[in-house]
Amino acid sequence: QLQLVESGGDSVQPGGSLRLSCAASGFTFEYYSLGWFRQAPGKDREGVSCINNGGTYTNYADSVKGRFTISRDNAKNMVYLQMNSLESEDTGIYVCAAGPLCSVTMISPHDFYSWGRGTQVTVSS
Repeated sequence: QLQLVESGGDSVQPGGSLRLSCAASGFTFEYYSLGWFRQAPGKDREGVSCINNGGTYTNYADSVKGRFTISRDNAKNMVYLQMNSLESEDTGIYVCAAGPLCSVTMISPHDFYSWGRGTQVTVSS
C-alpha cells in the first residue's frame, strides 16, 4: 500500500527556515516524480515544487523560487523541502505527493495521484 508521511512542520517567525521531510513506502520510489503542494485557508491548493524520478529536474512555483529547494534520496525513499526566508504567505498545510510527472510548466495536482496527509507550517511574528 502506497504511503506518504510528512514531517517537519512548525511555527516560525518571518525570515526563518524549515526543512520538511516526506517518507514514502509501498511503491517503487525511484520510478515516480514527487511534489510538494500547500493549502492555505480560503485558497486553492498550490503546487510548490516537484522533482523528477531521477532527481535531475526540479520545478518551483514563482512564489518560492530562490527560497525553497526540493531534493530526494532514492536510497532512503525520502523527499525533502528546504524552506528559507519564510514569509507569512507561506503559511499552510504542506502535502507530499507522488505521480508520473514533474511538469516543466505548471505544477498541477492532476499529475499526482498519491497524497500524504500533510504537515502544518505557520509563519507568524
